[in-house]
Amino acid sequence: MKILSFGQITEITGAPQWSLDNINSTDQLRQKLSDLFPALQHTTYLIAVNQQVIRENITLRETDIIALLPPFSGG
Repeated sequence: MKILSFGQITEITGAPQWSLDNINSTDQLRQKLSDLFPALQHTTYLIAVNQQVIRENITLRETDIIALLPPFSGG
């Protein structure tokens, strides 16, 4: 699946885009990201799947596009 990162998340991961395989759920994704990028364990971020912010564990498909969103404020 395609992973996109923004802001401070890109600084942590070192890339604005990359791919991961064999990830079946958002919980598994968070664990894999923590393993790959330990600094994410101490960083607040949201996960969006196909442009929809996800707040609970859901099943992922290989064709999903995941965005890792840093905290932001609106105005």
